[in-house]
Amino acid sequence: MLPWSRSPRKGDFVGPAPDETGSAALEFIGLGVILLVPLVYLVLALGAIQGQTLGVESAARHTARTMSAAEGVADAAARADAAMRSAIEEYGMDPATVDIDIRCAPTAVVCPSAGATVVVTVTAEVALPFVPPVFGLDRVSRVRVQASSAYKVSRTWTDG
Repeated sequence: MLPWSRSPRKGDFVGPAPDETGSAALEFIGLGVILLVPLVYLVLALGAIQGQTLGVESAARHTARTMSAAEGVADAAARADAAMRSAIEEYGMDPATVDIDIRCAPTAVVCPSAGATVVVTVTAEVALPFVPPVFGLDRVSRVRVQASSAYKVSRTWTDG
């Protein structure tokens, strides 16, 4: 101990002034709520967006893959429909907000055909959590997610 410092004697009050006792808990609760609630909402919103992003990516990839491996145009359409329905159900997407665009490159050929590249683009809208349907807020607070996938059809593919 330093020679000029005084050691507290028994009965001396060492600590915060009496008028500030209990304010740390109040500050912790107040700031905790102010900072924690937006952080939790951000985590929930980003989780919903990420889940739907994985859903549209999976739908595009599996639809393009199944179409390129089909045995004919009718079989490709049936497989694409089944892959889309499966992805929508598995990832909990709203079927009313899911759009699918299927095209082949080069554009002059029937889709799918031998040697063509099947390009599938899936777009969906994600509703942010806890947004009430008051004054159209639920329609305004939607995030659009999109994914594309391309697969080459075999040159030996025949429409059988």
